[in-house]
Order: sequence, then structure tokens, then C-alpha cells
Amino acid sequence: MGKKYFGTDGIRGEANKILTADLVMRLGFAFGYYLKKNNPNKKIKIVLGSDTRVSGYMIRSALTAGLTSLGVDIDFIGVLPTPGVAYLTRKFKADAGIMISASHNSAIDNGIKIFNKDGYKLLDEIEEEIEGLMDNVEEIQKHLVPGDETGKFRYSEDDFYTYQDFLLSTVNTNFKGLKIILDTANGASYRIAPRVFYNLGAEIVAINNIPNGTNINVKCGSTDMTILQKVVQGYNADLGLAFDGDADRLLAVDREGNQIDGDKIIGIIAKKMKKDGKLNKDKVAITVMSNMGFEKSMKDASIDTVKTNVGDRYVLEKMVEEGLNLGGEQSGHIIFTDYNTTGDGVLTALQLVQAIKEEGKSLNELANEIEKWPQKLINVRVDNNKKKGWENIENLSNFIKEKERELENEGRVLVRTSGTEPLIRVMVEGNCEDKIDKIANSIANKIKEELN
Repeated sequence: MGKKYFGTDGIRGEANKILTADLVMRLGFAFGYYLKKNNPNKKIKIVLGSDTRVSGYMIRSALTAGLTSLGVDIDFIGVLPTPGVAYLTRKFKADAGIMISASHNSAIDNGIKIFNKDGYKLLDEIEEEIEGLMDNVEEIQKHLVPGDETGKFRYSEDDFYTYQDFLLSTVNTNFKGLKIILDTANGASYRIAPRVFYNLGAEIVAINNIPNGTNINVKCGSTDMTILQKVVQGYNADLGLAFDGDADRLLAVDREGNQIDGDKIIGIIAKKMKKDGKLNKDKVAITVMSNMGFEKSMKDASIDTVKTNVGDRYVLEKMVEEGLNLGGEQSGHIIFTDYNTTGDGVLTALQLVQAIKEEGKSLNELANEIEKWPQKLINVRVDNNKKKGWENIENLSNFIKEKERELENEGRVLVRTSGTEPLIRVMVEGNCEDKIDKIANSIANKIKEELN
């Protein structure tokens, strides 16, 4: 049975249209009831954080109303990256953590991500149980607590420093002598990222760090690195670091203005961890989107790779299953299970810069050691109701198989639906750039023809 409200990364959609105050309050009722049912005779506490979207105030109020009406206490930590919520949930032994954010989406959207007491995203079956409760709030409302027993809402924004200290503790190298440009996407990392790099001695220039509630991810951050590329070259900086709206992912720019994606970042850090004897089983977890050239570079470095479906939750599941401590996605979601339970952009940035510093090479030099085959990615916008089941359209599936044959085993085609947006993603990879461009565009056009 498919999920009704939750996607691959929590509940997400246009604020006040899909993610309405009513829906969010019902989630508050349902999740509060779920926690109390599974923790009888215990005072429940939740850690709550947010990114910088203006709709976050509305969502926070509705969510708080539902939770506190069932007697749940909330520690609101303010604007902090999603991984900060996961970390602080574990650190303070809370019963759950909630992040209000739509990650890399535009400001019109918002979302809610939920972590269990151990800082992991909820299992599918738990999300389905909560969805069932959301559709039966009249029954839940019979269990509302008396007025003098409602939950407390506490501002805990000083917990920011606890997360900052944790990040600093993951590095044993001073960054003095490096000039770094930080693009915080006017999002959740706008305070924390500059502070940690400044404390480690780097010369920093922060850009897109003045959020106004509507400028998150607008021509900035990891979704659009054009400005960062120009600033890195204009300031003659050593590198640039780009976060997304909730700072759970990282992409980079080298001193020559080249974009460095998640595959290359994983590759650089994996090789350093193997050299230091810190890479569990000399293996990393990646997704089916990872570049075939990256896989070859890992093999050449005697590092094995294990593949999962797209989504950081699936990467994490595989890492836990196989006892790995490094894994991630080409998009920049990178997980270090030695430190945290979810992708952490600022943590990844620290580990990357530490590798650069200790290896005594530039980011450009280290990135060039990781091979990359030409890859074309096209996002085709389709109606949300039509994106599911596209594989059953015979004309479309046969067309894609025909295009796969054209690559003659010298590349691959991957077509998949987005779990968070009304998109079908077309990725074609191979050793001939002109050929993969033509194939990717032809498949994208065929999808538009069949579905729109």
C-alpha cells in the first residue's frame, strides 16, 4: 500500500496549498498520539528546528498546536540544519526530532522531516501508521489532555552552540592559510557554516547569507552555483562550498571555477579515509545515479562500492546493514555514520577541507584524480498524478529500451520519478558526450509527448 502524505523525505509540498495548516495540525495530533501510545506513562519531548522560509512560522504554529494539545513538550532550537536536529535529538535524549524545511525546493514549498529518538528517519510502516491516524483525528481528539497539562513550548536556541561544538570536534586540522567562499543559500546554514570555518582559522567570505524568508535557494546554493563560481575566481579563493536550503547536502567549486559534485567529494574523502585506515571494509555506499567513471576510480584505489536506490535513507539503510561509515549521493547528500545519522552538509565540508589540508593538494588536483564520464540529466515536469506508472506505457518503455541499445554497452540510461517533486528525471551516461545529449533529449521529449 502506497503512502498518502509522506514521500521519500517526509511530507513536502506548496505551503498553504498542499501543506496546509489543517494538514500540519492533523500531523501534530497523529504524531503526538503515536508517541504517547508507544511511550505510556512518560513525558514526551520533541526537538524542533526550521529553515528560513516565511511559511515556517505558520507550520510551526499548527504543528505545535497539535502536539502540545496531547501534552507533548517541544524544544524549539530555531534555524539550524536538518542534521543538527537529528544530532540534538540523540544528544538530549528526546523522543523525536522534527525539521520544518523543503530542503532544495523553492521558497513557496515547505516540508516536515521526522526523526526517531535515535536520529534516524521513520520507517515506511511507521509513516503509514501515522497517515492512518491523520485521517482519524476525531478519535484522537478524545484523548486531548486537560488545559493545565498541555505541553510546553520552550525556546532552546542556545543549543545551536552544542551542535557547533560537535562539528568542530570532528576536525583535528587547522584551516589557516585557506581562503574559502561559503554559499549558504539564504538557508539553514547561514549562521553555523561561517562560524565553524572561522573558528578553524580559515579566511572566509560568506555569500547568500541574509535570508528574508523568500530568497532561500534563489539562484544560489547547491541548486545554482553560478554566482559562487564567479566569486571564487574573483576573490582568487582556494575553493567554494555550496549548501542547500536545509544544509544536509554539499557541493563545491575549485579555484578554477569547476563544479565538484557529490561523487567526487565522496571519492576524495574515501581515498583519504582508506589511507588513514578509517574506511570501514574499504567500501562506500552509493546510488544508481553515481557516475560510472567514479566507480572505476574507486576500483583503481582498491575501494569497493555498493549501490542502492536513489535517496539518502536507502544509502543509510545499506550502510547500517553492511557496517559502512561512508556513503552518499551525487547530489551531495553524504553520510558519515561515525558522526551523524543523516546527510550533513557542514560536516561534509569540514571533512573535505581537512582532506585538502592534510593531503597538501588543491581541490582541483584531488578532484582530477576521480574520473567522470559525461552525464546528461534532464528533469521533465509532469502532473503529479501521471508520474507514477509511467513504466506501464508501452510506447514509452519500448522507446527507452531502443535508446539503451544505441549506447552499445558503452553507457546507460536511468529514468526515475522524483520522490519530492512532480518530475521524471532522465539520466544518460556514456563515453560520447554528443550521443548521450541526443539520447537524453529524445527520451525527455518522448516523456512530454506521452504524459503531457
